[in-house]
Amino acid sequence: MSHAFDAASAASETKKPEEPRIPGLLGVIDRTTRRLNHVILVCGGLALVAACLVLSYSVLTRYVFHEPTEWQDETAVFLIVGATFLSAAGVQAKRGHVAIEALTGLLPPGVNRVRLIFVDIVGLAFVTFFAWKSWSLFHEAWEDGQISQSTWGPPLWIPYVLMAAGMSLLAFQFVLQIAEAVLYGPRAAGWAKPKIGLGADINRDMHDRPDLAPEGPDPMGQTTGQTTGQTAKPTSAQVRPITTTGGKA
Repeated sequence: MSHAFDAASAASETKKPEEPRIPGLLGVIDRTTRRLNHVILVCGGLALVAACLVLSYSVLTRYVFHEPTEWQDETAVFLIVGATFLSAAGVQAKRGHVAIEALTGLLPPGVNRVRLIFVDIVGLAFVTFFAWKSWSLFHEAWEDGQISQSTWGPPLWIPYVLMAAGMSLLAFQFVLQIAEAVLYGPRAAGWAKPKIGLGADINRDMHDRPDLAPEGPDPMGQTTGQTTGQTAKPTSAQVRPITTTGGKA
């Protein structure tokens, strides 16, 4: 099972020079989208920090200075909504969303290639409907001047436009990756990249022994080396010996 995007794990990876992986106009769109997603991910991280500061300020003023505020909850919610929805496309570009890989090792490579594209098509259909509904809610809130029912009463079009923009970017990311997969194969659409997050932390070899580092099944029917990026032949499972010092493993 692959877990969601882990910024700490991704930040620890060695930064490599950006290289165009897709030729032509599609490659230009891909590189431009990656730059945009990077900016949005950075802004999303700052928004989450701001939400934490807003809530901390609220607790401090309410219980220390006995001066309750009325804007902190919805401000924090708006910041979190923006960070969550707008960064969804960036996470999708890194294949960092939750995915259950129960069928990956059971299906032949040819079927897996079709399955991966089919999964993206289903995801595109869902987020397209989500984006359409979000834009409808935004238009309704804007035209009717809808506001929150709290004493602060901020306009409701703010969270709706954040949701709509985020789902639109995610839909575009799906379209881009489907086009890459159809024209150049699933590997070009990011399926062969090393995983990020908890799965990468578990599979990362910490003792300079890539031959003993565990690797999951490759949906394209090969085993991709994690340290060199080259294809390695699968070897029989080995057990790392456990040494003990002072009664501790």
